[in-house]
Amino acid sequence: MKLNKLVLTIATGKSIYIQMAVNLARSFKWWHKNSDIKFAIATDQAYLIPPDLSDILIIELQPNQYGQGFSPKLHLDKISPADNTLFVDADCLCVGSLESVFDRCKGHTVSVIGKTILEGDFFGDVQSIRKRFSLNYLPYFVGGLYYFEKGDLCTKIFDVARNLESQYDEIGLIRLRGRPNEEPLMAIAMSMHGQTPILEDGSIKAEPMFYPSGMVVDVIKGRATLYNHKKHLRYSPVWGLTKSDPLIVHFHCSNTERYQYKVECFKLEKLMTKEWNYSFSSIYAFIRFAVPELIKNFLKTTFRPLYRKIFGVRQIRPSERIIK
Repeated sequence: MKLNKLVLTIATGKSIYIQMAVNLARSFKWWHKNSDIKFAIATDQAYLIPPDLSDILIIELQPNQYGQGFSPKLHLDKISPADNTLFVDADCLCVGSLESVFDRCKGHTVSVIGKTILEGDFFGDVQSIRKRFSLNYLPYFVGGLYYFEKGDLCTKIFDVARNLESQYDEIGLIRLRGRPNEEPLMAIAMSMHGQTPILEDGSIKAEPMFYPSGMVVDVIKGRATLYNHKKHLRYSPVWGLTKSDPLIVHFHCSNTERYQYKVECFKLEKLMTKEWNYSFSSIYAFIRFAVPELIKNFLKTTFRPLYRKIFGVRQIRPSERIIK
């Protein structure tokens, strides 16, 4: 079957990634009931995909078929069977139809959501990277989303990124979680071939780490608003935005352990597999996930100075997502 538009995610290795991909797939299905956009999970553990997702496309991979860590993203063009693909990280949730995203990306052979930079840091010194490869600019982005259109140019771009991976340390790039990160490699390859990002304006994708003032998310109702107030102690100037209303929330790293993510995933599961009532599932999820975390945060904030005075600063608990 010929596929025109495909939303693709990858879930390999630890079962936590499979569960996140399932959550993403459910959020996609909720907003694409009568859409011609298809959804696919590329995984080496297809048996973990639940029955309610039997209608999505499963692309079966062998363990480490395309490497570990971030390396599989360098092979997206090989993994996707579609003409036009929107890759979305498994730790994302959709809060609306992605039809407009395909419309905005159309005509870009390979693209991301971000901006171009001439200097600064992007897993290495940008000016040094540009000089080494004679680049006019470097795309700057978070690799939670990639768009690409099949063809010779697309293949050339991914080939360059793949070939550069073995030179990662030699180029002077900084590793992420102990592994080569695909983002600077894709950025170099894109710039070499004249590809530019779709401007980050907060309407397509947003990460909570850039919006420290808080967020409100309701997948079922189709609402996501993230805040980045300029007076906040951790105000992020990266994108120059104070508010975002994205179609995709990229929870990114430890934010999948926060109650906002857990509440939405719980509601999706109960509404789509157990036929729970929206109001009941929302109240139940809030009591189960939000209340304990809010109480814990209140107590930590209130008593942290006393705790540190008595016991000192405790070590940070490693995330389940750290690659070993």
